[in-house]
Amino acid sequence: MNIVEISNQIEQGNVALGIELGSTRIKTVLITNDYKTIASGSFVWENQYKDNIWTYSLEDVWKGIQTSYSKMAAEVKSKYHKPLTKIKSIGISAMMHGYLAFDQSGDLLVPFRTWRNNITEESAAKLTEAFNFNIPQRWTIAHLYQAVLNGEDHVENLDFVTTLAGYVHWKLSGEKVLGVGDASGVFPIDEQTGNYSENMLATFANLPEVKPFSWDIKHVLPSVKKAGENAGQLSAQGAKLLDITGNLQAGSLMAPPEGDAGTGMVGTNSVRKRTGNISVGTSAFSMVVLEKPLKSVHRDIDVVMTPDGAAVAMVHVNNCSSDINAWAQIFNEFATRLGINLTPDKLYEALFLEAAKADHDLGGLVNYSYQSGENITNIKAGRPLFVRKPDSHFNLPNFMQTQLYSAFAPLKIGMDILSKEENIKTDVMIAQGGLFRTAVIAQQVLSDALNTPITVMSNAGEGGPWGMAILAMYAADNQGQSLSDYLDYNVFNNPESMTLSPEPEGVATYNEFTRHYEAGLPVEARAGEVI
Repeated sequence: MNIVEISNQIEQGNVALGIELGSTRIKTVLITNDYKTIASGSFVWENQYKDNIWTYSLEDVWKGIQTSYSKMAAEVKSKYHKPLTKIKSIGISAMMHGYLAFDQSGDLLVPFRTWRNNITEESAAKLTEAFNFNIPQRWTIAHLYQAVLNGEDHVENLDFVTTLAGYVHWKLSGEKVLGVGDASGVFPIDEQTGNYSENMLATFANLPEVKPFSWDIKHVLPSVKKAGENAGQLSAQGAKLLDITGNLQAGSLMAPPEGDAGTGMVGTNSVRKRTGNISVGTSAFSMVVLEKPLKSVHRDIDVVMTPDGAAVAMVHVNNCSSDINAWAQIFNEFATRLGINLTPDKLYEALFLEAAKADHDLGGLVNYSYQSGENITNIKAGRPLFVRKPDSHFNLPNFMQTQLYSAFAPLKIGMDILSKEENIKTDVMIAQGGLFRTAVIAQQVLSDALNTPITVMSNAGEGGPWGMAILAMYAADNQGQSLSDYLDYNVFNNPESMTLSPEPEGVATYNEFTRHYEAGLPVEARAGEVI
């Protein structure tokens, strides 16, 4: 599509918008009906650790959304000489899970509790036992029940709980809804009905600590919609909230808001059964669309949903690239001191290419990239730690390769449960995320770690906002196609991709690294210390 054609699409409002609120960046992406990105904008932000809670302020939520949107709109005007006034459909995505609780007046009762918090161990364990279904600490219902168990005052005034994507969607449209994928990180979903499990809702309502409250859990949770369904329209108030210039008209179709796991599946065309994808960033997760239910309940395996309501085995780890980013910043500061200014892509490329020169045993180095607690390895709080012995071969290649190995180590531990205990196999495993912007290096490490071929598509850097824009376009113009068919025949009909297979030496090296990595984990808490 040439500039004139794109300009006409913009003028006619034949475009879709995807906004994703990630852990470190809020990004807005605009696409045309050929699914190509024509403009984007972003805003960098970071969570805050306040009063022992990982949180973001709602003021920063809207500052970030408005900034990223305005940058995208400015790019539209600059490149295509048309103001952005009409958008066919809009989709909101954000990091899954967490806890946003509101009273009847719509006021926030307590600061946003994000997925990163490991403060619901008691409630998650009790709910898992009561439901006979794994409830991770990150899930919204675990946060709610923990607040009940803690006797927190705000629970008495509870009217509505939701996720970050659900909150933004609500403010833009007035609709208290969630896409089924995001909803499946709030409360367990019944795959047959596509809604919250009635049996588990009843079990929760009858818990002795819950029964005294006047609110009904069915009414507290957002309603559930599948991909392709109408989830409301952009209100006049929402249009002004999104576009502070006032150019944007109300009336855009709103797609069901989704979590970053769902947009990752869409962005990698991994919604059919026996497909899988891996998204890496601050956290990392792998998703395998299941042919049949798991044989056992695993505390390290979540069962969530694709955006169209198919069951998925999810391995979620809290830590992935944060430690790499922290070290990269140190190297960047040093380069700046020498008068060398590097773009992020050049910096990471230089460091990752050095990693390819590492010794076969990584010089005996080990790293634990725990910026926050990690459920998979039972680390309760953030403890980033780089370890070497006096006789370790400590150089830049070994250091960087160790950083990459450690970034994927918790994910490997979780994936081994699926492969070894559940005998789960996939036809394809597609990876996406910023670590793959430098070709081959991180992709090969991940392939060796999981001992499976890994495919990276040319859009690996597009990520969740683009996936959400695709879901927005699908909601407006699916013509009765299933989501999997729509992706296969419309969006990914001629994908550019590269697949790397595991290398025997690399697999052996990673297994040996994992042995050393796990040997350093079972450190006992002494006298109530938090590890």
